Amino acid sequence: MSQSTSPSTSRRRWWALSLIAAAQFMVITDTSIIGVALPRIQEDLGFSQQNLSWVFNAYVVAFGGLLLLGGRLSDLLGARRVFATGWLVLLAGSVVAGAAGSVGVELTGRAVQGVGAALIAPSALTLLMMLFGSEPRELTKALALYGAAAPAGGTAGVFLGGVITEYISWPWVFYLNIPIALVALIATPALMPAGGARRGSLDLIGALTVTLGLGAAVYAIVRAPEVGWASAQTLGGLGAAVVLLAAFLVVQAARQEPLVRLAIFRTPNLAAANIAQVLLGGAWIPMWFFLNLYLQQVLGYAAFPSGAALLPMTALIMIGMIAVAPKAIARYGPKAMIVTGLVVLAVGMGWLSLVRPNGNFWVDVLPASLVAALGMSLAFIPSLGTAISSAPPQEGGLASGIVNTSYQVGSALGLAAMTAVAASSGAGQLDDPTQLTNGFSAAFLGAAGIALAGGLIAAATLRGSRPGTDTPAPNAIVQSEHR
Repeated sequence: MSQSTSPSTSRRRWWALSLIAAAQFMVITDTSIIGVALPRIQEDLGFSQQNLSWVFNAYVVAFGGLLLLGGRLSDLLGARRVFATGWLVLLAGSVVAGAAGSVGVELTGRAVQGVGAALIAPSALTLLMMLFGSEPRELTKALALYGAAAPAGGTAGVFLGGVITEYISWPWVFYLNIPIALVALIATPALMPAGGARRGSLDLIGALTVTLGLGAAVYAIVRAPEVGWASAQTLGGLGAAVVLLAAFLVVQAARQEPLVRLAIFRTPNLAAANIAQVLLGGAWIPMWFFLNLYLQQVLGYAAFPSGAALLPMTALIMIGMIAVAPKAIARYGPKAMIVTGLVVLAVGMGWLSLVRPNGNFWVDVLPASLVAALGMSLAFIPSLGTAISSAPPQEGGLASGIVNTSYQVGSALGLAAMTAVAASSGAGQLDDPTQLTNGFSAAFLGAAGIALAGGLIAAATLRGSRPGTDTPAPNAIVQSEHR
């Protein structure tokens, strides 16, 4: 028995995988755990209703904008080193976010958390491939566990956020990261392969322009209802976003070693699948954000009942992604499921737009949220898998980074846009349940429009494949795990 397959080495690999899955779990948990705590954070720190979305967006803009840079750093400096650094940065950001006494400090902490997540996520996947890439059967099992950690993190984040906010205090939704980060920092040197650094250039200008461009767009859209869509501030912010994002494209085209090789988007289905991921994130995250606020600010739920109310939806997503989506893709093909999932998601959110000021969970929330969750679970796996599997094998890492960035960018821009829609329709009037509900309803309807647009674009741009053939790798992974 070789050293690489000895029992002790095998056990260490699976312990390492547990840490990698925990990393994926925490990165996703940090997006969902704050949802239930938002009203308490708003009350204690003085966020306005419009600016409250920045508690989410500060994390997502930094995370999405720097993911590609995190992957590049992992290649150049070694995945283990970047993985450990990411946990250290996440720990620091969590301390700042939890101890914050003002809006500015809170957003700084959340942005630092996003930077840590952008280092952890790509290096974790690189480490997984280093540990299991030479054994296809073991790799299949490892990727299935890694993939299941994301919906598990989303579900746990919603529940833990409710428990912590209700029975401890909201800063602990951030402090929860501290012991996990310390364990990760201690365990990483012993469990993770060292890997080698290599020579190459670092596209800091590209990373800076794309992150600042995304942030400028989100800021301008969120502020527009308050200062006016035609105001100098809004037009200036949007103009700056266009200039910065255009500069990013110019830099990528000019550099020999860019963050993103732009020609990769000529690969059939890759651009179309990434557009589906952008619009999926742009529809789903606003629904999740405003549903939390509706439960607490209109229906009067406390933090723990609000978190528990979202558990059926998040549990259905996990079940759907693991058990339903792979079988449906094998039978009908990935294109059909992406289109169907986005349309079903639009139906669910359109249903949610009928929420009432004097509504209740069983009528106004549960049925519609389950329909939306089913749509999300059907569309997410095939669009993710199509985006990754469409690229040449040697560019699978780049494709993975692009699709993760697409979803995070879509999430940030979609939430910014729907925050503006909600504010324009009355969601800023906290003392008037009718106006609040009107604002939330408008946001749900707008998100439904984003999902429907995604379904139509996917139907028009994705190339179909015969059911059972050319199924994206992630679907095959999940299928083999559950046969």
